[in-house]
Amino acid sequence: MAVKIRLMRLGKKKQPVYRVVVSDGRKPRDSRYIEAIGRYDPRQEPSLIEIDNDKAVDWLKKGAQPTDPVRKLLEVSGAWSQYRVGRGEIHTVPAKTSSPAAPAAVVVTADDETGEDAPLEQEASDDE
Repeated sequence: MAVKIRLMRLGKKKQPVYRVVVSDGRKPRDSRYIEAIGRYDPRQEPSLIEIDNDKAVDWLKKGAQPTDPVRKLLEVSGAWSQYRVGRGEIHTVPAKTSSPAAPAAVVVTADDETGEDAPLEQEASDDE
């Protein structure tokens, strides 16, 4: 069975609200789904994105394929990076800090051009 993570449209005409669902890829867009893992409301300012990251990562590990819009929502919610860290595509390395109470982490991944590790983002504490 081809399992997809996709958006299911709800709401009235010209007022869409979406549910992020896991469903069989051969079924129609708004048909029955296996599990609802979140919701997306693009009309709010800022847009509302509520995704259960644990469920999303669990389905991704089982082989569910997200559609392009859902993949962007998973990147915003943080589920996509959790999944990539779990697969070993992104490595987290603890950074040296002067304060043991607030450890920081540096996320590194292989650079496409050189093949060496390059830092992507750095989380640091603002306590200093």
